[in-house]
Amino acid sequence: MENSKSSAGKERDEAPEAKAADNLTERIRQRAYRLWLDEGCPEGRAEDHWDKATELVAIEDNQDATLKPVNADKLSPTGEPIEPLEAVENTGEFPTTLTDQGDRRNYPKRRR
Repeated sequence: MENSKSSAGKERDEAPEAKAADNLTERIRQRAYRLWLDEGCPEGRAEDHWDKATELVAIEDNQDATLKPVNADKLSPTGEPIEPLEAVENTGEFPTTLTDQGDRRNYPKRRR
């Protein structure tokens, strides 16, 4: 009797994860079907439609993560975002004088 209760408890704990996976699979399936219809119902492209639908659903799910605001502690006194020090240190060496390639002659002077 105790085993049946513990296994039922596990099923309840796993149920939200399983439902989320089923929901995701269903969303991908519906999106792939719409893509298939939009392309005129071609045969032999099921894997392409599934892959594209998977990517589109992932983009929808992760769009909120791309819109995160900048932390207030990473702002300058003027309100501009501050780049991390690693980005500034890794800029590389710049020459002291910049010359345009058109300022130099790449061929010898003409003799007279």
